[in-house]
Amino acid sequence: MLSINKRGENIMNIIKKIGVLISICLIGTSAYAAKCSNPKQLRFSIIPTEESSFELDLYKPVLLKLKQNTGKKIEFYMPTSYASVAEALIGGFVDIAVLGPYGYITAKKKEPSITVFATYAKKKGYMQNEGPGYQSVLISKKGSKFTTQKSLKGATVGHADPGSTSGDLIPRVVWAPSMNTDADKFWKRIVYTGGHDLTTLAVYSGKIDAGFVASHRFDNVVAKGKVKLSDFNILWRSPSVPQDPFVFSGKLCKDIQDNIKKTFLELGNDASAAKFLANLKSSKFVPMTDKDYDVIRTLAKAKAEFKKKKAKK
Repeated sequence: MLSINKRGENIMNIIKKIGVLISICLIGTSAYAAKCSNPKQLRFSIIPTEESSFELDLYKPVLLKLKQNTGKKIEFYMPTSYASVAEALIGGFVDIAVLGPYGYITAKKKEPSITVFATYAKKKGYMQNEGPGYQSVLISKKGSKFTTQKSLKGATVGHADPGSTSGDLIPRVVWAPSMNTDADKFWKRIVYTGGHDLTTLAVYSGKIDAGFVASHRFDNVVAKGKVKLSDFNILWRSPSVPQDPFVFSGKLCKDIQDNIKKTFLELGNDASAAKFLANLKSSKFVPMTDKDYDVIRTLAKAKAEFKKKKAKK
């Protein structure tokens, strides 16, 4: 009887241990589930362009595909600035977004979970080269006295937005050092126009003497018939930088993330997205990683060091 009791006690101990292990597994599973976000709807936003409302219409087949692939209702958030998109993403109000490269690295500093997953590969355009990169280009109006970079000293120049990579960061930390100058000292005045299209049109109308524009954004203005490439002098081009990153919140559950990636990376095979891709002057999306934007971090670091030196003077 004693041996039977001992055996029973051993069996009970084993059962208890199994129960503890099961509890631990269940707690671990629920803890993991609590770590990822599984919202009923996903909010999507894009950095503002010359015609954001028009672009929203073109995004409709993409948003529909997102809905089908994720099983979620998709809501579009209309932004007011580059910063408003980033802040909405950081604050958890937006789940999927298109950011500028500089805006992306700035946002990721504040919220490391933000994850870049793709961008579009451009077709060759008027000023734009083929591939997933673009350039900051300094332009002046053809027929004006501003035919060289040096001739622009003391002139008025247009920058797109303080959060713009090609419209502010590159001019300050790549172009200015190439001229052995400080952008704020070289120009009579720097005007923030609010967009690359507005910079292009301001140069064309003579409201400003020159401007820094993103090559692909400039092409959009030409494509609309508002200006021609031949209307401008191209005075400088930056090295290539990666196109606008498409990102999502890393807090989303993995299956949602995977379906978001799938949606964009398969757009090149989707006839309903042809108009959308045509508007981007692209044939497909390509995968991107955080490391692809290290070049922007290098630029941002150069800008920070430049500011420190300037503050000490």
